Amino acid sequence: MSKENKKVVVGLSGGVDSSVAAYLLQKEGYNVIGIFMKNWHDDSVTISDDCPWIDDSQDALLVAEKLGIPFQTIDLSVEYKERIVDYMFAEYEAGRTPNPDILCNREIKFDVFLDAAKKLGADFVATGHYCKKGQAASGEYQLIAGEDDNKDQSYFLCQLTQEQLSMALFPIGHLQKSEVRKIAAEQDLITADKKDSQGLCFIGKVKLPTFLQQKLKPIEGNVIELDANLPIYQSYQTITNGGDYKALAVPFIYTPEMGTVIGQHQGAHYFTIGQRKGLAIGGKTEPLFVIGTDTITNTIYTGQGSEHPGLNRMALFIENDDIHWIRNDFKLSIGSIEPYKVRIRYRQDLMDAELHREENGLYILFKTPVSGISPGQFAAWYKNDELIGSGVISH
Repeated sequence: MSKENKKVVVGLSGGVDSSVAAYLLQKEGYNVIGIFMKNWHDDSVTISDDCPWIDDSQDALLVAEKLGIPFQTIDLSVEYKERIVDYMFAEYEAGRTPNPDILCNREIKFDVFLDAAKKLGADFVATGHYCKKGQAASGEYQLIAGEDDNKDQSYFLCQLTQEQLSMALFPIGHLQKSEVRKIAAEQDLITADKKDSQGLCFIGKVKLPTFLQQKLKPIEGNVIELDANLPIYQSYQTITNGGDYKALAVPFIYTPEMGTVIGQHQGAHYFTIGQRKGLAIGGKTEPLFVIGTDTITNTIYTGQGSEHPGLNRMALFIENDDIHWIRNDFKLSIGSIEPYKVRIRYRQDLMDAELHREENGLYILFKTPVSGISPGQFAAWYKNDELIGSGVISH
């Protein structure tokens, strides 16, 4: 079947990346359809004073008209609320740190949206992600980092399956961001100079703390500062020297008696481990970082400086049900140890680590201490520039 007979549904977000993705696919000869996903219109939760999704959908429509491709808007707000927003609120309320963008890709763009595209007879769905798709000698599809190191978004797709990848196209993964904007300008697309969205996935301009405050109400609690010389840190150093990786994956447990109250906060569920901004407490020699949260007692634990031992850990643990392999032929058997490059947040440098597969789950042991490991985050592991698997951090 020629490309002219293959139908591709592009998720047009109203941004420059998806606009150029649609153009490049059309240029290659595909039968392109543009669809805008409307993911939110819950009046009980105010996104912002304006309606950014309306502006974005209008830009997406103008791009489709410029390219001469069919366009429609689909309402996925029910599924988005159930699968992303409700889960996100529950995780933050429990003191965990979810990644809504990863969930949006797994649950919305490459699930609900993919199903809608199939009903239109689509052979593929395409997005404006900066990543690439390949195929290994084994036949397994590969998720490969984008050429633009500053924009690589493979991490956000770390939960995709082989089936989802088989129907995915990433037309701009081989380009630099500057090249994408140049193409958009040359084609006179309205999105050419549009700033990148900094808000929630396919919702718009709202910042996450603003969004959380709509449902998770303020509750005043204590901010406690912990000294860098607590006995628990010294025992941890003993473990590090001894090499017990399972013990290294156990998080530090704090109690209010360990430190000094230095201020108040408006809700432990608004904070995450490693956070620096938002504490509004000055007068310290070094910046304050969140090194622990307790949503049961509504307590925030902090420490001064990026080298505080409470901020940096050598290992993490992922439970069996939360281990995900994109490359099924790379799955580790129980008892296996394998070197990988790992990251636990977007744009973080890849870190040298060992994956230890045990009966109860997967331990990741880092070569050097890692800052801000928080339950609920996704750890993703790579071989060279290929993302092999990922998992939700338990502790």
